[in-house]
Amino acid sequence: MKRYFLLIAFVYSFFPVFSQTTTASQPNAAKKLTSGNPVFPGWYADPEGIILGNKYWIYPTYSAPYNQQVFMDAFSSPDLVTWTKHSRIIDTTAIKWAWRAMWAPAIVEKGGKYYLFFGANDIQNDQKDVGGIGVAVADNPAGPFKDYLGKPLIDKIINGAQPIDQFVFKDKDGQYYMIYGGWRHCNIAKLKDDFTGFVPFADGTTFKEITPKGYVEGPFMFIRNGKYYFMWSEGGWTGPNYSVAYAMADSPFGPFERIDKILKQDPGVATGAGHHSVIQVPGKDQWYIVYHRRPLTETDGNHRETCIDIMEFDAKGLIKPVKITVEGVKPQPLK
Repeated sequence: MKRYFLLIAFVYSFFPVFSQTTTASQPNAAKKLTSGNPVFPGWYADPEGIILGNKYWIYPTYSAPYNQQVFMDAFSSPDLVTWTKHSRIIDTTAIKWAWRAMWAPAIVEKGGKYYLFFGANDIQNDQKDVGGIGVAVADNPAGPFKDYLGKPLIDKIINGAQPIDQFVFKDKDGQYYMIYGGWRHCNIAKLKDDFTGFVPFADGTTFKEITPKGYVEGPFMFIRNGKYYFMWSEGGWTGPNYSVAYAMADSPFGPFERIDKILKQDPGVATGAGHHSVIQVPGKDQWYIVYHRRPLTETDGNHRETCIDIMEFDAKGLIKPVKITVEGVKPQPLK
């Protein structure tokens, strides 16, 4: 009995010390100096980074075997460092024609609504397979998103482009374009104002191919100092040499001549750095690249993590090679 009381006394004498240590560490955990990479835990890929309201948002693919890719999560942050997970903002129960491989989301806020574009089902033959690029809508960037059309927006293989990896680009005049495509082909199409379909161009065509040399998939476009920067992924997504290259033009239609590769693996940090998006801090010439990569310890193609690093330009407006880091980026609160 004496030994029993001595044991209880020892445990209680230790407990306050443990409790104080735990409490004291909490403020330090809240004061992160950098985001760290990955910026949030879990296997996530193809991230669309965007500013909506007063928060940064990332919409990624849930990186898993195709038959398990049946939902999407989103993440929000006030400063690029502290992230909140919003689980299952959409899944295949809301998209009756989609049954697997929900990929590469892109989001647009318009008229108080949030439109989420996504690829689904990984169609290989548009004569037999149902799928392609769809669109969902919600009243909140965290969802829940519901099917907008009840069918794919694009369900055909046009100009050789598999209907995946869609990016929605807003031009200077307010016109929205969809830029998309896998299988080494990229199309651009003019979206209707309500996103229910497409408006033909003046020459009567609806889809124009703008594929640059080296293009594989994952297109992204932005404007800086009057120039259109077109970016894309090269290489195979399961391999170490997945990467990002870019071109510049005076129009969203090009012609786009490949300039250089600016994001790639670092054998000391990670491999397979690709399928990206870009965020500009409002009112500043300050840019971030949001992308996925594979840890050096991983060989599974689906084991991809979402990361953020700084993207800079030289005096000529060319994009400098991005240094992929473990540290990530410093806090950048939105005003």
